[in-house]
Amino acid sequence: MNAEAVNPASPGPVPPAATGAVTPAPRRKARPRIDLRRLGRAALLGSATRSRGLPDAIGHVVEAHRAHHPDADLDPLRRAYVLAESSHRGQMRKSGEPYITHPLAVTLILAELGAETTTLTASLLHDTVEDTEVTLDQVGEQFGAEVRYLVDGVTKLEKVDYGAAAEPETFRKMLLATGNDVRVMSIKLADRLHNMRTLGVMRREKQERIAKVTRDVLIPLAERLGVQALKSELEDLVFAVMHPEEYAHTRELVQENAARADDPLAAVADEVRGVLREADIQAEVLIRPRHFVSVHRVSRKRGTLRGADFGRLLVLVQEDADCYAVLGELHTCMTPVVSEFKDFIAVPKFNLYQSLHTAVARAEDGQVVEVLIRTHQMHKVAEAGVVALGNPYAPPAEEQSAGDGERADPTRPGWLSRLLDWQRGAPDPDTFWSTLREDLAQDREITVFRPDGGTLGLPDGATCVDAAYAQYGEDAHATIGARVNGRLAPMSTVLRDGDTVQLLMGQDPASEPSREWLEHAHTPAARIAIQRRLAAHPEAAPEAQEPPRGPAAPEPQAHPDAPRPAPDAAPARPAAADVLVDPPGATVRLAGCCTPVPPDEITGFAVRGGVVTVHRVQCAVVARMKGTGRAEVGVRWGESTGCRVTLLAESFGRPHLLADLTEAMALEGAEIVSATVEPPDRQRVRHSYTVVLPDAARLPALMRAMRDVAGVYDVSRAQPQPAGA
Repeated sequence: MNAEAVNPASPGPVPPAATGAVTPAPRRKARPRIDLRRLGRAALLGSATRSRGLPDAIGHVVEAHRAHHPDADLDPLRRAYVLAESSHRGQMRKSGEPYITHPLAVTLILAELGAETTTLTASLLHDTVEDTEVTLDQVGEQFGAEVRYLVDGVTKLEKVDYGAAAEPETFRKMLLATGNDVRVMSIKLADRLHNMRTLGVMRREKQERIAKVTRDVLIPLAERLGVQALKSELEDLVFAVMHPEEYAHTRELVQENAARADDPLAAVADEVRGVLREADIQAEVLIRPRHFVSVHRVSRKRGTLRGADFGRLLVLVQEDADCYAVLGELHTCMTPVVSEFKDFIAVPKFNLYQSLHTAVARAEDGQVVEVLIRTHQMHKVAEAGVVALGNPYAPPAEEQSAGDGERADPTRPGWLSRLLDWQRGAPDPDTFWSTLREDLAQDREITVFRPDGGTLGLPDGATCVDAAYAQYGEDAHATIGARVNGRLAPMSTVLRDGDTVQLLMGQDPASEPSREWLEHAHTPAARIAIQRRLAAHPEAAPEAQEPPRGPAAPEPQAHPDAPRPAPDAAPARPAAADVLVDPPGATVRLAGCCTPVPPDEITGFAVRGGVVTVHRVQCAVVARMKGTGRAEVGVRWGESTGCRVTLLAESFGRPHLLADLTEAMALEGAEIVSATVEPPDRQRVRHSYTVVLPDAARLPALMRAMRDVAGVYDVSRAQPQPAGA
């Protein structure tokens, strides 16, 4: 049978945060915890139903369910319980209790999280097909296709052993089932939580094996599905099994803090209530104790713990705007720790989490109190994640279901969609397993923005290679470059939270990815796609060949003094322009590092031989020369409007490109003094041109004309060299 555990024997009292519950407001009466022994005896005796048709044994489930769904139809729950109890009758857990106590406990967990009736019905029946004579067809006939689908999904997960050799295929099936309906994973997580709560009867080695799989796979999955309530308690239960001594020490710290007469969190909570009351902001301020693992992490980070380290304040309001109003009042009336501020409302986390995070310091002793600010709906989603979002297949009241019959799941987080995409492309279960473990180990995700305003969720440490495959999938093979925050950047660039990324795509759909990209790919999606493409085309060269040139395309020769983008190349030194210098008469030379042209703001420095070099004021060389004490020489542009400037162009390789480009430059009156064309790199060609213009005012038009040439995607002036280059 699936659940072999005995009477609840969790490692010890767990604070409220361990179950994800918030300390209730004084006016709210807490429900008593379900008595599994009493329910087991009632189920064994086949207790009579009450007048309204509900068995006594599911009273707690009904009460929890009605708290979230007051108008729910309870008839499916009644019928599911009757079928489950009769089917499991005679089956006992190792503790001697009736087996029905397990599906009851799992269903209660989900009911407390706010799961809808269909999920609870499937939860009551989740072991019937595996462990009894009930068939899937019977479930479908009595409860409908959705319940049948959920029970079938959970059953498939339970049919494969959790042994080390079976793990890859086990979790491939798990994710396939989860991807089709997140409610399957919700039931699975609640099932694992109850089994972890009742793990004490098993042999030590089996406890450790189950705890390890829970730690490595199920807890990260709970995190990514946003079910923080389950994730927190699972973390504590795994902590107790895997590190019993550290768990006991942490538990002792929590108990000692609970026995303290003074509670800094309570004092700050009262102060916050007063601030919000004066501001006429309706809010509920609660103390949210940290769960054991969180306390342990803080202890290892800070050493000696203070009272405020054992919990955080939670402020619940009605509207999004109220969240920012609360933040403003707290930062105005109390001492904020600005570095602790995070806005997950404007940019939600990958698992649907939304909240404002801040911290304030107590005036009395300097203790820092963390504060979470969110709406009641945000809090519901933060605790229960996808479980709180109801039936993903129920059409909105004003709309009809999609007519194509596809199971489109609006509650599926972006992470899960990406995971399903790359797991289908994994060549074998072992590759899937290793990439899954690595992906789950990423506990932080960043958000980058596309030029069209869309966003991409990527793991911390992701590069432009990862962004390309996240946005374009297999089509990302044709990517030839990227702009990060408006500037050209190599594909190996590591992205930061909030960056804007524009991907530059080549025109050849048969492009091959660079083998070097494997070194820079951080996500499973990117690595698997690159490996599969390279394996399918082993004869392909790792880099693109030089693009063909048409017979009419001139072949520019590299001038000896032409500037090259390569860092070890010597920059060109343009001839003197019409620059006036104080005192007059000195020889003037425009600096090749920044190639100033009118009307750039310029400055000068005297060098050997009485020559004055002229730089753009923002040039890095200017800062370096000032730092060494060199005196500036006053310079200004004269009346002549001509200029000499070096332009850098980047383009796709194609026939006749150089002919078209030089023709466009000539039409704008530019005289090409020198030109350099680098060898192509993955269809990308870099050019540099030193040109003379009769009028500097025509430079913007020249650059626009160059950009308008088909295949050219960037034109810029030679940039000042960075300091120290």
